[in-house]
Amino acid sequence: MSILIDENTKLIIQGITGREGTFHGERMIAYGTKVVAGVTPGKGGQDVFGVPVFDTVREAGEATGANASVLFVPAKFTAEGAYEAIDAGIPLVITIAEHVPVHDMMGLYHLAKKSSSLLIGPNSFGVISPGKSKAGFMHDSIFTQGGVGIMSRSATNCYETVFLLTGQGIGQSTVIGIGGDMIPGSTFIDFLPMFESDPQTRIIVMIGEIGGSDEEIAAEYIRSHIKKPVIALIAGKNAPRGTYMGHAGAIVSADGTGSAENKEEKLSQSGVIIAESTEHIINIIKDMQ
Repeated sequence: MSILIDENTKLIIQGITGREGTFHGERMIAYGTKVVAGVTPGKGGQDVFGVPVFDTVREAGEATGANASVLFVPAKFTAEGAYEAIDAGIPLVITIAEHVPVHDMMGLYHLAKKSSSLLIGPNSFGVISPGKSKAGFMHDSIFTQGGVGIMSRSATNCYETVFLLTGQGIGQSTVIGIGGDMIPGSTFIDFLPMFESDPQTRIIVMIGEIGGSDEEIAAEYIRSHIKKPVIALIAGKNAPRGTYMGHAGAIVSADGTGSAENKEEKLSQSGVIIAESTEHIINIIKDMQ
């Protein structure tokens, strides 16, 4: 099995007629993803490499039975597109653009929590269940099917981990790009119970980073609810306090809130194995085999 997406996922691409939507849409189809529709307002009735284009998500969902949507639209249009997908009742909504306005994400976050939709992103590379389906822009050739579930705030650290795992013959069940913006639609705690109940996932890997309190919240949940082994890497240990480091959410407050040290301490107290690098993650997993 896997979580979030699999070979039965019916995917909509919002922004399919744009450069990024077309480029990555073609690659998702080549990977085996069932892309059933695209959405671009004003371009309904067209098609892109055989995929029908609709004016609205509701029309696309009703015509195809789609159960997931990925947004390849600019940051300033992400809120409008995501609102539309949530309003149409699409269960899984993945937003790719980086630096979506904070005020927009505040509204989206609360709307999604009151709905039946799970919102992932912004600034997500997407979700992939290797060998089954992918929704996003990840380079799928480095992924292979197996028992390690990964969720990451950092695309680069995630890719490196997956590349090293695959090189050692260790596959992945599902890999999730949570995204590094200040207000994500979902966090580690949303996916932990899914990985815990997934028969394919044997080991859970969290790749966090400085800023926010998502890792500390996850630590409390892990302490009480997670039986599978969890490995965590916190990126950004050497970042100076009060300075943004790439991701909008990666900032340590002057009082130390959001620091790697605090996150590692809380996670370690909950039984999580702390990794010092991506290579260390692989060595820990190899020792578990």
